[in-house]
Formats: sequence, structure tokens, C-alpha cells
Amino acid sequence: MAVVFALNGLLVASFISRVPDVRSSLGLDNGALGLLLLAMAVGSLAALPLSGRLVSRFGGTAVVRAGAVVAAVGATAAGVGVQVWGSVVAVAVALLLLGAGIGAWDVAMNLEAAEVERRLRRSIMARFHAAFSLGTVGGAGLAVLVTAGDVGPALHLAVVSPLVLAVTWWSAARFLPARASAGSASFNESGSGSAGSAWLEPRTLAIGVMVLAFAVTEGSANDWLTVALIDGHDVEHWVGVAGYALFVTAMTVGRLVGPWALDRWGRPRTLWATTALALVGLLLVVLGQGVVLVGVGVLLWGLGASLGFPVGMSAASDDPARAEARVSVVATIGYAAFLAGPPLLGWLGDAVGTLRALLAVAVLLVPAAVAVLAARPPRAISEQDGPQVTARG
Repeated sequence: MAVVFALNGLLVASFISRVPDVRSSLGLDNGALGLLLLAMAVGSLAALPLSGRLVSRFGGTAVVRAGAVVAAVGATAAGVGVQVWGSVVAVAVALLLLGAGIGAWDVAMNLEAAEVERRLRRSIMARFHAAFSLGTVGGAGLAVLVTAGDVGPALHLAVVSPLVLAVTWWSAARFLPARASAGSASFNESGSGSAGSAWLEPRTLAIGVMVLAFAVTEGSANDWLTVALIDGHDVEHWVGVAGYALFVTAMTVGRLVGPWALDRWGRPRTLWATTALALVGLLLVVLGQGVVLVGVGVLLWGLGASLGFPVGMSAASDDPARAEARVSVVATIGYAAFLAGPPLLGWLGDAVGTLRALLAVAVLLVPAAVAVLAARPPRAISEQDGPQVTARG
């Protein structure tokens, strides 16, 4: 299970680390680059609403494998499109595939992780997301080496993608047996149990808003941190990539330590603390002077962004009978951040500079701090599952 999360992160980071190459090879400004990255988010948003239904029908193993195939093809094609074809259209189509594959893969593995968490009856989702972050650390670290060695994105992604696919295919076979339980009812029953009704649930929508805000906090670093450090602090290309590697390392640490904090202090208080860390980190990255101070900012930003998404997935899955529908809704809302974020930050970056554009992310931490209250487990679920689950919220 953890391997599947790690490989998802590795593939994502492998492409993200080459974003500066995409900009330079295709001759794009920040606004155009943001629009191009939008294709990846569009692909994810197209796949996410269907992913829960597919998991309910075919099982998590099949959906993860299918998503990995599509994502690997997309990543490989993106590298070739950038370096060999030099075509914006080709790269956009490749990113649609990459986004769709990652999105389906993401929902399926989170549903599997939620079932594992329920069976263990303690907070562990964040540690699966820590595995994702470890994968991004590995992907970013490898990118530092290949970038410093002047290896182009075509060869880089053409080697990484099939390896990721092969190991993911093997690892997904070790998922829990498919559940023919109440979870499938969320897509087959009418009325309150229908999939569409999850879009009308205030708690589910509030969790989605929280996840969206934290997704912007995380995703803005994924898309723009490397470029912002290069443009705003005038560092070498490889130093910018290393900054991104530091960010994902901090996220990994936060996700490893996070379950202990969640079980001890509950979801809201833990998320309020991480929100404050993210805000301070963002301000230091943008306004700080010198490598040390900016590095501390990157570290705090990564720690602060670490728990919002995994806690949102856990909260959406509190009731196993509605998990597939609610996770699809929350994931779709969260991934809307990746739809709007890249172009908006790109356009803002053209106006005020890439680095200072990141200050806009801090605004979204306000609704995130309010919405974390929705992540508390519903009273009925808490009473049913006992004190171990109640301690989380």
C-alpha cells in the first residue's frame, strides 16, 4: 500500500521537477506556463468524479493499475513533447493523460488507505501520504542529479515512467480484498444514498473547501517554488530544484509525525497549528533574505502543508458506507485548486513577479483555518468506533 503512494509521488515529482525545462524549451512566460499546467488539472478533474464509481465496480487494484498505465504514458509523452517535438499542443495532451491517470490512481489508493485506517482504528492515513512525500523526495532528488548532469526531460521521464508502472502493477495486487459492502451502495442507491447526494452534504463540502485550501498551499509549491526561487532569489537552476526537494522532505516529516499529533490533540487543533506554520513559512520564503532564512521558510511551509489533504481524505471516509462517494467529491473539490492555481499564479507572477505572487496563497489559509472544524468525526461514528477514533477529532 505505502509503495503505491510512494510511486505516485515519485512520478508526479519527476515531471514537476522539469517545469523550468518546460518553460525554457517551449519559450513560455509564466502566464502561458500556468495555462499549460492547467491541462494536468483538467485531466485529473475529468477522472476524479468517476474514480469512486470505478473503484466500487472494479476494485482498487484495477483502478490503480489503469491509472498508472495512463499516467506513465502521459509522463513519457510530456518529456518527448518538450525536448523532441517542442510542441505545446503535444505537451498539453500528454499532461491531460498524466493528470487523468494520477487522479484515478489517487482516489483508489486513498480509499484503500481509508479502509486500512478503519480496520486499525487509529490515525495512519497521513503516514501513507508520507510515503507519497517520500516518493516526491526521491523524484526531486533524482531530478537534482539528472539536471546537474544535463540529462534532458525526454530520457529522464522515459526511464522513470515504465519503472514506476511495473512496480505499481505488482504492488497493487497486495491490496485488501475488494469490498462488496455498503460502500458500493453509495453509487447504486437513490435518495440519500446516491452519489450525487454527497454534493449536497454540508460537512462533505466543508471538508472539500479545507482540502482545496491546503491543496493550493501544497500545489503552489509543486508548480512554482522552483521557478520562484530561480526568478526571485536569483539562484542556480539546481538550487531551485533542491529547494523543492527540501519542501517535499519537510512534508514527509510532517506526515510521519502528524498521526501522533492527530491522536493526541485531534484534527482541528493539529490543523490550526500546521496552518500557522504554513503562513510563517510562506512569508519567510517570499520576504526573507539569504539562503538560510529562505530555507527555513521552505521547511516551515512544507511542514504546514503536510496534513490538510490526508486528514481531508480520512474525514471524508469516516463513514465506510459513503466513503467512495464522499472521497470522490472531496478529491474533486480539492483538485479544483490545481485547475485554478497554476494559471492564476502565473498571471499574477507576470504582474508582480513569481516570488511575490506566492503571497496570494496565504489568503486561502483563512478559510482553511475555519473549515478544519468540519474534519471532526461525526458523533455517531465516534460513538460507534470508540475512544481510539474519537481522539482524532
